[in-house]
Amino acid sequence: MKNNSENPFSKARLLPNILIVDDTPANLLLLEKMLAERGYKPRPVSSGKVALEAARAEAPDLILLDINMPEMNGYEVCKRLKADVALKDIPVIFISALNETMDKMKAFSVGGVDYVTKPFQCEEVYARIQTHLKLHRLERLYNDLTHMVVQDLRNPLTDIFCFLDILEWDELKKLSSKTQDLLMTVRRRTKDLLNMVSSILDVNRMRAGEIKLEFEPCYLDSLIQAVLDTSQPLPVDCTVAFDASQSSPTVMADIGLIRRVIQNLLNNALKRSPPGGEINIVVKTSSGEVRVAVTDTGSGIAPEHHKGIFEKFGQVEDQNSRMGTGLGLTFCKMAVENHGGKIGVDSEVGKDSTFWFELPRMNGSK
Repeated sequence: MKNNSENPFSKARLLPNILIVDDTPANLLLLEKMLAERGYKPRPVSSGKVALEAARAEAPDLILLDINMPEMNGYEVCKRLKADVALKDIPVIFISALNETMDKMKAFSVGGVDYVTKPFQCEEVYARIQTHLKLHRLERLYNDLTHMVVQDLRNPLTDIFCFLDILEWDELKKLSSKTQDLLMTVRRRTKDLLNMVSSILDVNRMRAGEIKLEFEPCYLDSLIQAVLDTSQPLPVDCTVAFDASQSSPTVMADIGLIRRVIQNLLNNALKRSPPGGEINIVVKTSSGEVRVAVTDTGSGIAPEHHKGIFEKFGQVEDQNSRMGTGLGLTFCKMAVENHGGKIGVDSEVGKDSTFWFELPRMNGSK
């Protein structure tokens, strides 16, 4: 018997969905015809505003975007796409008559992946589309596989950590001092792996907009002290100085996430500091925000690396640091920015590094 129900794997569903944005009808018609002939599903629109509405209604696989358009130019359209959690990963190829180097640099700075100059050749546009669709599919496949593997790692690592906790609680005093040190090291490294797994999963969830923050009044000085209390003994020969003599203003925050931000910045400072180094934690307030700064005694970071160190898997090596995947700082950046705050680093080679974040003060707090 023939089944007339819709087949979810039909050819129509597998056609790559390309949104074309151009205010010139002739360009729209040419690109629409070219894409349809090559097996794509073209969706032509003639303005930036309509393009955003169309993308939100049905996310395209790729966007061809003109720059010079009335009311909203292509740069602004791309900025708004990249600010939308659901749309920010869609590849955007600019197609424009603008041919100056500065125009191309601006296109890449707002999030474009490629730039084609008008008058364009259809074969060139087709080749660029093919390339970026393949790259985008590979990136999604990589992210999906990473998520699956990491998710499968969490349960056995949690079990190992619990077993080590039990062993430490019940049997530690029966062991030699050398074996006790080994057990504590294994427990600490297992905890590091669990934190790494959690960071990978949470970074992916925040990128997808799947984490809902639970805001409540938070006293940062108390939270920092709690992190320090649970971090003892420190894993390396360093001292941590924190002046909690003055109470910090209240902020509205997801306490669990901000606690992890503080813990990650402390761990980062410990990795960067040499044996015998000192880490300083300072809370400063201004009229609109509260800043937490963590300063290490590492060998510094060159200014050109400041931005990249917060990106996914971004890391900078120096002679003192024992850096991991860099995911801890990526998690910090996303968590702080989801609170409406800012994060950064002040450093130069050969000097201390200060990693800091700022959160908005709670209205009425002193």
